[in-house]
Amino acid sequence: MSKIPAHAKCVFKGEIYDIYQWPQQLFDGSMATFECARRPDTVVVLAVMQDGRICYAAQQQPHKPPYLSLLGGRAEPGERPLEAAQRELREESGLVSDNWLHLKTYNDFPKLDWNVHYFLARQCRQIAQQQLDAGEKVELRYCTVDKFIHEVLPNPEFREYEIKQQIYSAFHAERAAELTALLSAV
Repeated sequence: MSKIPAHAKCVFKGEIYDIYQWPQQLFDGSMATFECARRPDTVVVLAVMQDGRICYAAQQQPHKPPYLSLLGGRAEPGERPLEAAQRELREESGLVSDNWLHLKTYNDFPKLDWNVHYFLARQCRQIAQQQLDAGEKVELRYCTVDKFIHEVLPNPEFREYEIKQQIYSAFHAERAAELTALLSAV
């Protein structure tokens, strides 16, 4: 659901962000200009290999310090979230999966119309080499579920805050067996 009303006008069209403004009546009856940014949806993929290891990335991008993340990126215009997730997984890692699960969609940005779609790709297999954009350096890393939970997630360089919170909640709610089953289910 869009946070931008239908009568809003686009006042700036950028490479990633578009800015919309609209008149909004306030509680006292006066009017003010409200504003919201919109950007393309993003997909994030928690990739689990056929042997149960998790694939994640050590990344670098211009003007950012190195960081750890899951695989993913921006959806292309007209692309559905699952299609974007499948494409991003294939481009960033050369991996594919026939076993996908949508975990959640996060959209808790007050002045930003942006959805982040989280997917679990199970039984991943390598079919190609990475096809990275010019502004990406992605080194693939693999680890067990246990190492991912105890070493990767707590690492301050790991940037996937939403999925980190969801995994920790499941793990600390003594649902570790359920989490392990989810990650390794066929």
